[in-house]
Amino acid sequence: MNSTLLLAQEATPEGVGNPILNIAVFVVFIVVTMTVVMRVGKSSGESTDFYTGGASFSGTQNGLAIAGDYLSAASFLGIVGAIALNGYDGFLYSIGFFVAWLVALLLVAEPLRNVGRFTMADVLSFRLKQKPVRVAAAFGTLAVSLFYLIAQMAGAGSLVSVLLNIHEFVWQALVVGIVGIVMIAYVLLGGMKGTTYVQMIKAVLLVGGVGVMTVLTFWKVKGGISTLLDDAVATHAASDHLANKGYEATQILEPGLQYGANLTSQLDFISLAIALVLGTAGLPHVLMRFYTVPTALEARKSVTWAIVLIGAFYLMTLILGYGAAALVGPDDILAAPGAQNAAAPLLAFELGGSIFMALISAVAFATVLAVVAGLAITASAAVGHDIYNGVLRDGKSTEAEQVRVSRITVIVIGVISIVLGILAMTQNVAFLVALAFAIAASANLPTILYSLYWKKFNTTGAVAAIYTGLISALLLIFFSPAVSGTETSMVPGADWAFFPLKNPGIISIPLAFLAGWIGTMVGKPDNMDDLAAEMEVRSLTGVGVEKAVDH
Repeated sequence: MNSTLLLAQEATPEGVGNPILNIAVFVVFIVVTMTVVMRVGKSSGESTDFYTGGASFSGTQNGLAIAGDYLSAASFLGIVGAIALNGYDGFLYSIGFFVAWLVALLLVAEPLRNVGRFTMADVLSFRLKQKPVRVAAAFGTLAVSLFYLIAQMAGAGSLVSVLLNIHEFVWQALVVGIVGIVMIAYVLLGGMKGTTYVQMIKAVLLVGGVGVMTVLTFWKVKGGISTLLDDAVATHAASDHLANKGYEATQILEPGLQYGANLTSQLDFISLAIALVLGTAGLPHVLMRFYTVPTALEARKSVTWAIVLIGAFYLMTLILGYGAAALVGPDDILAAPGAQNAAAPLLAFELGGSIFMALISAVAFATVLAVVAGLAITASAAVGHDIYNGVLRDGKSTEAEQVRVSRITVIVIGVISIVLGILAMTQNVAFLVALAFAIAASANLPTILYSLYWKKFNTTGAVAAIYTGLISALLLIFFSPAVSGTETSMVPGADWAFFPLKNPGIISIPLAFLAGWIGTMVGKPDNMDDLAAEMEVRSLTGVGVEKAVDH
């Protein structure tokens, strides 16, 4: 393997760094975090401990963990690269991800914590018929979690070429397998409690590392934001990338470089923005974090802390993106393995050399581990708590049985995500992430909002909304240019696309809301007025939160 690494290193730009040093830092981080997981995860034998960490975390701790769960490698590497190449339009991703948290805070954080216990399905089925709603919600949760997991695993494989200078498919696949195995170990050994501590550590390292890079960027350009932007324009003006694209260098400071060329691209951006902003409040692995705190007040506090950390992070991506444009340049970024995903690592090497590059690489790698661990917990809860306990055992399974089924699910989901992640390494990872957000916004959020805020909402409406959102999002993506019809599609040699947009949110989200309304209007009432009244009181006041929600 050493000879392979050395050959790969000779064939790549010097700025990628030292792969052996990166591996060493990765191993140290894994050993340290695994030790933490084993120490804090000893009490994960009961479902409360495994799913929610015993609801023992403070709002501040949970805010750090939410930030660690939300800030994936795509946020760090992808957005920095997008800004470096597309300027203003790349920063729109940061804005969308950040604004999404306001929706989560205002609409779902506190009532969700008041009504639920372990999973999103607890809320959706509180005053509705248990089995059909739990099955539908579990399908939605599994779809979002699996596609998010595949994206992270595939991202780990693609990042290998940037961080470790490995070009061969076999070695990239091996690393994806290692990530999956470590993720499975994290969850099995530590449950939600161990995973939460890993996410807290990762959030501090990521935000701290980005902060240091921001300060060093200003020091390197010897000026403020205006100097940085001027240098970025000058670097773009001297690049071959500018000549190939045929745009003015100053356009990286203006909207429309990536989106806005025609009506289709404008609608595509609106569709993506809707999916990102609304999808966050429907992401099951994020929603599940609200149950790891003891009270609704702490849930709101945790989201507030998450907003501060996530907002600061995304604001700093603007500096890092233009910093990569100014100090590295679009030509070197596109020439490196990983293309625009290499922008952040190359900037780290430019700012601090091989050691700093190794540290930032380790943080990026740790980001993948933390996110996939949280997703695995969510998927396991959907099977163990919602399907096995709520549907197959009519809520009568023991705590140990639920945890055992959940642990088996973690292994199965982990293996599936490893295999599909390896197969998806050469495909569009951003598409997989967008699909997860689109599914969450389409299937999950309409049903959550209807359940919390519409007294007349019934089981027929819930099932209709979930399945309509889920199926329409999947079908529209499958028949979009993201899958076929263009050179950058997942299947470039075929063309069955008839839906012109790459993101289905602008269609699938309204369809889900409409289906929920129609289903409620034509379906029979559930005649659970007493539970509906209890749900309203609990969601608004928190009275009775300690009661179990299974009925």
